[in-house]
Amino acid sequence: MPEGYLTTHVLDTARGVPAQGVAITLFRLGRGSKGGGPEKIAEAVTNADGRTDAPILPKGQFAPGIYELVFFAGAYLRRTGQAGADPLFLDAVPIRFGMAEADSHYHVPLLLSPYGYSTYRGS
Repeated sequence: MPEGYLTTHVLDTARGVPAQGVAITLFRLGRGSKGGGPEKIAEAVTNADGRTDAPILPKGQFAPGIYELVFFAGAYLRRTGQAGADPLFLDAVPIRFGMAEADSHYHVPLLLSPYGYSTYRGS
């Protein structure tokens, strides 16, 4: 059984703090029952450290493949007074990535501000 797992966190780079209360959904792409469409496999909300309480894709559920994390940043930006006018510049932020190594820890963070974001493969 693969020993790999996936973690994530969100940092509010405009305020310099962890982003608490950001809803996140994880999809596996290309393996769904409807002709290879996205398959929702996990949902989580960030805690006071901007992290999920457990890996969003834990050992035992991990499989190499193409995935997409969707960070629902708009609600967080509204709640923290950073949203600006509607429609928001950033609302749902999708990050699509591949995981090839079955026994690796993948960490995909979101560095967020109201008008930009970045990500990287963390550790």
